[in-house]
Amino acid sequence: MTIRECYEELGLDFDAVLSRLINERLVQKFALKFLDDPSFQNLKDALDSKDVETAFRAAHTLKGVCLNLGFDNLFAPSQELTEKLRGATTIEGTDELFAAVEKEYDRTCEALRKIA
Repeated sequence: MTIRECYEELGLDFDAVLSRLINERLVQKFALKFLDDPSFQNLKDALDSKDVETAFRAAHTLKGVCLNLGFDNLFAPSQELTEKLRGATTIEGTDELFAAVEKEYDRTCEALRKIA
């Protein structure tokens, strides 16, 4: 699968990302680096340990990475979770939001792993 096909499989606007990153090789390079980005695991660990501040930072970082890479499918739920955690003192009410993030994260990583 090509990087363009990967974005198409996810229903994303590849041309918008291409306009920012100049060429397909760079888009692919940075998109594949996403697989090693620790933000999602940091978020999951922070939520598991009920560390609101770290969870907020991780969700905010994940949101930013998704915005830069054009992963709109994952950006939207990450943004919702980030806003829920902003200024919060507890992780209460984040289960459904995290489930949506996790679903899209898994779907995105699965598609990225198909790139040849």
